[in-house]
Amino acid sequence: MTDKIIALVTCASRVEARRIARVLVESRLAACVNVIGAPVESIYTWQGKVETAREFLLLIKTSRKRFAAIESRVRRMHSYDLPEIVAVPIERGSQPYLAWISKTTKRAKAHA
Repeated sequence: MTDKIIALVTCASRVEARRIARVLVESRLAACVNVIGAPVESIYTWQGKVETAREFLLLIKTSRKRFAAIESRVRRMHSYDLPEIVAVPIERGSQPYLAWISKTTKRAKAHA
């Protein structure tokens, strides 16, 4: 198993999804975020009722140590009261790709 994860976040709109994705990449919390091109249909229970929604799914490639920061940033930016923010481990992967995730998500060094 690697220290890399894919975090999943659903968003109410493509605009919201793109905004969150861009901030995560620009802040080096994620190496890459895929915004799934077509809305996904979500069926879930909310406040005792079964609901259906069209949402946009983010696939966020990052490391385990960046998850807490991603969760915090998404919560601040997201329109939902309770956004989906879950992660699954990347069991195996191409070593060059995994190294790229590591390199890309390292915190930028402060300039002296």
